[in-house]
Amino acid sequence: MHKTIVPAITILLLVSVSGLAFSQANRNHLNPALPMDERISILIRQMTLEEKVEQMSYKSPAIPRLQVPAYNWWNEALHGVARSANATVFPQAIGLAAAFDEDLAFRIADAVSDEARAIYNAAVRKGSRLRYAGLTFWTPNINIFRDPRWGRGQETYGEDPFLTSRLGLSFVKGLQGNHPKYLKVAACAKHFAVHSGPEKLRHEFNAVVSPKDLHETYLPAFKTLVHGGVEAVMCAYNRTNDEPCCGSQALLVDLLRNRWGFQGHVVSDCWALVDIHQGHKITAGPVETVALSLKKGVHLNCGDEYVPHLIDAVKQGLVTEKEIDQALSVLWRTRFRLGMFDPDADNPYSAIPTSVINSPDHRKIALEAARKSIVMLKNNGVLPLKSDIPYLFLTGPNATSVDALLGNYYGVNQNMVTIQEGVAARLYPGSLMQYKQGFLADRDNINPIDWTSGDAKQADAILVAMGLTANLEGEEGESIASADFGDRLTYDLPGNQIDFLKKLRKDNTKPIIVVITAGSPVNMSEISELADAVLWAWYPGEEGGNAVADVLFGNVSPSGRLPITFPQSFAQLPPYENYSMAGRTYRYMTQEPFYPFGYGLSYTRFRYSGLKLSKDTIKKGESIETEITVTNEGKMEGEEVVQLYIQPDHPRNLAPRFALKGMKRISLKPGESVRVSFPVTPEAMSVFDPEGNEGIEPGFVHVFVGGCLPVKRSLDLGMPPVLTARLEVRE
Repeated sequence: MHKTIVPAITILLLVSVSGLAFSQANRNHLNPALPMDERISILIRQMTLEEKVEQMSYKSPAIPRLQVPAYNWWNEALHGVARSANATVFPQAIGLAAAFDEDLAFRIADAVSDEARAIYNAAVRKGSRLRYAGLTFWTPNINIFRDPRWGRGQETYGEDPFLTSRLGLSFVKGLQGNHPKYLKVAACAKHFAVHSGPEKLRHEFNAVVSPKDLHETYLPAFKTLVHGGVEAVMCAYNRTNDEPCCGSQALLVDLLRNRWGFQGHVVSDCWALVDIHQGHKITAGPVETVALSLKKGVHLNCGDEYVPHLIDAVKQGLVTEKEIDQALSVLWRTRFRLGMFDPDADNPYSAIPTSVINSPDHRKIALEAARKSIVMLKNNGVLPLKSDIPYLFLTGPNATSVDALLGNYYGVNQNMVTIQEGVAARLYPGSLMQYKQGFLADRDNINPIDWTSGDAKQADAILVAMGLTANLEGEEGESIASADFGDRLTYDLPGNQIDFLKKLRKDNTKPIIVVITAGSPVNMSEISELADAVLWAWYPGEEGGNAVADVLFGNVSPSGRLPITFPQSFAQLPPYENYSMAGRTYRYMTQEPFYPFGYGLSYTRFRYSGLKLSKDTIKKGESIETEITVTNEGKMEGEEVVQLYIQPDHPRNLAPRFALKGMKRISLKPGESVRVSFPVTPEAMSVFDPEGNEGIEPGFVHVFVGGCLPVKRSLDLGMPPVLTARLEVRE
């Protein structure tokens, strides 16, 4: 009996000890005291191949035995937490670009990420793991707005790589926070790379680009954000130079990983992997596609391709489980950095309360941003209006439109201030205001009888809110009123809008003030002739109506600047499908624009004087300081965007005509002066050769400082003269 009992007890003890050890192994990845890489390794070793592949899908399921909750990676925060809960709606990205304000971009992103954490914390407490409730935000869009026809250009920071780099980096820092261990949220630089339309062709399009254009225009912002620590990069739908972006050796391996040293994860644009075999015809089918994408460095699939086809790829010997482990470890690192497997008490971001969501402080930032984004394109003296104006007539479909505030990729809340509401709130008692829509947004009125234009002419001033919304421009599947999948293949506003403006102008000497909402340039030739004043409001967000009213009635002086060139017509542009930068954007366009990059009028008058370089001659690799005095010679306090442009004198390398290399927003009271300085670094003076190599060549560099792009058109439109100095670079 003794001999039979002992072995049984021994076996039982061994099983118990083994079970305890297995249980401990299960829990070790949850131990915050262990190094992160060790925790990730422990977790991956316990997973089956099927579980590993499932975690590489954007809709990652739970693994209860490992205490891993379900997680949906897909979330958006282009200008506020989008497609989710109640949230602050800031101006659309192109409007933020018009503010030319890095600090503002950071503060907006910091507010957005606070709200994102609060929403996530609340969702987790409720057990919600739905899409748009996570902490991985596929923001910002740092593609170059190279052509006004692209409907998604509104998502970008404009046409300039320097402006895009500076604002994108500030936004990423605001989103991700500065904690030494934890990310507040994970940001994502998209769409990598050379991606800016056409929308209709994006699933099959091959963007052919020279090495010079690639490195001089399309890649600088991505490089800046990667070196600045962005957590994720999204590969684009299209091909670039014959390689699908989500399977590109040149982009994902040679450049992103090997040359730039990117350590974060790469996510595919949604269902972009399908395009590799169906649209681009690069691979024979989905199994070959997922093998290609995995080997080139795509860790996360937004789509349904990795599951189940990666398992088939392993079985067929196209990829190894070790390669899957390596990719999965990068994804786990993001989730661990977000603190998803640590106690809430360890992570300060877990304590952010829901009271921050659309809080008064965040609404103040939204109002500030909307005010700073508005660009005054014309004013013959009719603005600002007086709040005691006897009779103001407001018309136009965008006056009461919430869509005109939003753009695309937007959030919602219960207090969206339309233009009509903002204007009405500024009028003093005793002033009369009438509103009638007057005309439809995109087609002729069905009823030919028009009372509005006649009634409007009886007023002391007519305010017309017109332009576009995301129904007419945007992404392929959301622009429901667009015949061109969200792109704008004609440069004009809908003809009925211009026709109505002509009716208002006919036999009428009363002031006509036009407020335009849109995310891309339009033909302004007729509008400029018909209107006495024009404000460009972009998609100004939840406080848009208040911001427009503040500018109209002179509570603030307009200070926005155009982050994209308004050409005279599409005739000035190369073919849309041509990705060469020749003739595009202010940097390479030789014809005079209608409105130049960096342009915007003010209610006050600024004067530039005393431009000084710390040195007139430098050696390659040296920096200089540039100083200038800016004076407010007007009668109103105002903000000015001081801009520094470089023009290398290297025609053999086809250097940009001008290149923005510095910007500062300053506020000056009437009569006040301030001395503004900029560093001019070797990087600012560098040029790219035809092979895409960057360097500094001996010769002269022209330095321009002023309130706008230094072209003749700026002076014609009333901008103050830009000052220039010449710098010699020697060996």
